[in-house]
Amino acid sequence: MSGEGLKTTDVSAKNEMVGSVLVVGAGIGGMQAALDLAESDFKVYLLDKSPAIGGTMAELDKTFPTNDCAMCIMAPKLVECTRHRNIELLSYSEIEDIEGPAGRFKVRITKKARFVDEDKCTACGDCMTNCPVRNEIYILEPEDQTMIDLPAEDRVKIEEILHQHNGEKSALVSILQSTNAFYNYLPEGVLRYLSRQLDVPLSLIYRIATFYTAFSLKPRGRHIIRVCVGTTCHVKGAPLIIETLERKLGIKRGETTEDMAFSLEEVACLGCCGLAPVMTVGDDLYGKISQAEVTKILRKYT
Repeated sequence: MSGEGLKTTDVSAKNEMVGSVLVVGAGIGGMQAALDLAESDFKVYLLDKSPAIGGTMAELDKTFPTNDCAMCIMAPKLVECTRHRNIELLSYSEIEDIEGPAGRFKVRITKKARFVDEDKCTACGDCMTNCPVRNEIYILEPEDQTMIDLPAEDRVKIEEILHQHNGEKSALVSILQSTNAFYNYLPEGVLRYLSRQLDVPLSLIYRIATFYTAFSLKPRGRHIIRVCVGTTCHVKGAPLIIETLERKLGIKRGETTEDMAFSLEEVACLGCCGLAPVMTVGDDLYGKISQAEVTKILRKYT
């Protein structure tokens, strides 16, 4: 042990050149390099100073220029890196010293303490929930005393939704889905009411509501138009379809018409690349559409 809660590890060569490699940085490039080397039968030490691998890409929602889901690209590599027999992860670690000639490097690495048993960790999040530092901060937060001005009929409907899900905190996402389906968005007053009734922090509800694209915090039209802008649809002309819809509806993507009839949105993938370009209007799906067909489709809903 080196210092308070620090573990020092040596990755060293013997007298002859050894078939092991140290990859510094476990971003998307580092993970791919580690996988390629591991498949070539090298012993790979994948090191990153962060507690988890993935790098900056793990913090992104979409990638440029196709707007593909960043996690969809990363997830297979994350799983392979953690399971590959030739890869040893050294996360939450930093290089202290490097010495020796090429092929016989000796590297001193400091691995910081996590204060949890990594072999038993299941990523359940209980350690974060019960963290004394985090709980102390949470207790010090002022209680939200904002008055909730919710009409009686809305209270009745929300109580019905809560009753359907037995008022369980664990059913929060399902409760938000039912609420979103009823209002076509998530009103602020309703979210505050749910926070009080479920005894769930409003900040947590807000994080969920802003994470999933199916939810909206502002009113949307009766008919929600979603155009796929994934790689295949992008190549097949999705941008032209969006331009046509914007021109016909008189709105930009992310906006709603004044009569609250249509809202226009774009999504990263609808899961039917064989029908590209694809758009949906509510639950109705339209594939292999052209700019000329857009007007015909809109007439069905006016």
